Amino acid sequence: MDKNVSEYVEKQESPQKEICQELRQIIFETFPNIKEEIKWGVPAYDNGRYYMVALKNHVNLGFSLKGLSKEEQSLFEGSGKTMKHIKVKSFNEIDKIRIIKMLKMVKTRE
Repeated sequence: MDKNVSEYVEKQESPQKEICQELRQIIFETFPNIKEEIKWGVPAYDNGRYYMVALKNHVNLGFSLKGLSKEEQSLFEGSGKTMKHIKVKSFNEIDKIRIIKMLKMVKTRE
């Protein structure tokens, strides 16, 4: 785990801090050897294939759209052309099984 990412997570307010901690854990459980770094000022994984950003009322977990079909892209929110996200507004809203499926789907479309 990257020290700078740990610092980013630790400085967040609740509930964003706890949401970030859990999402980070899910990412590492899914891909134990994934590269973690600060990129674009936020935690990023696998050279920017995924990112996590704590915002005022929620946390976005972002995903690269590279290689995804239109149907697969519709599973995400946002209007980005290369990245979209899912919003997590509370710790209890974290759907671990869905997140793992999305992480793996994006990884297989390299």
